[in-house]
Amino acid sequence: MLGRHRCTIGRELARCPVGRYRAMAANGQATHARARPKPRKLELRAALRGEVMTRLAHHHSPEQVARRLRRDFPNQPEMWVSHETIYQALYVNPRGELAREVRAAIRHGKVLRYGREHRHHQGRPADGRTGRIPGMVNISERPAEAADRAVPGHWEGDLIIGAAGKSAIGTTVERTTGFLLLEHLVGDHTAATVAAAITTTFTDLPQHLRRSLTWDQGKEMALHAQVATTTGMPVFFADPHSPWRRGTNENNQRPDP
Repeated sequence: MLGRHRCTIGRELARCPVGRYRAMAANGQATHARARPKPRKLELRAALRGEVMTRLAHHHSPEQVARRLRRDFPNQPEMWVSHETIYQALYVNPRGELAREVRAAIRHGKVLRYGREHRHHQGRPADGRTGRIPGMVNISERPAEAADRAVPGHWEGDLIIGAAGKSAIGTTVERTTGFLLLEHLVGDHTAATVAAAITTTFTDLPQHLRRSLTWDQGKEMALHAQVATTTGMPVFFADPHSPWRRGTNENNQRPDP
């Protein structure tokens, strides 16, 4: 009757004891849950962070780390962490002491992530090419809620390049509503210009409408970590030569017949 997805109703009810739903209490919990920046589990628990960093330094993938922690600490849920939490903490926006530990682990040759199918050691690209965007997080790690379009706030972006590459404009489309935002790029479409334009566009939006941004692997998004830090919106990258992975944006760019 409310015209909302069943998962939205389910989350709302789960914020209160069974049979004792209170709208004000649920709203307070929802507001607290939306607050940013959130303290990360790996930042709050030194023992857990030490276990994760030790295993990463031994070239274990985040998936392996997450599974082994549950196996090694079966009765200590405080020592469990999902692989998604590890990816977010390490690659999207590492901060403070965690950032220093990440850099130390990378110097040990820790595997970087570009998607489940493409793992390689830093400095040794699998295809022999150089120039990849550092720290990319693959679209396969994007929250599942983005796929079913039930929750607004997940965006897809791209560039439209003008004749002879002399002009460009950024396009970002919200996956649930199809709402289109255009980023005016003055002078060029370098990574710095694109990052500044996206930051300007999205910092004016409410936090709940800044859940994620998916882009292709163009060099214009080389400063994706800066965008994620400033907007609070993690950036994910589609697979190369796979425009259908960002179908909402691609369909918005098609000219009318």
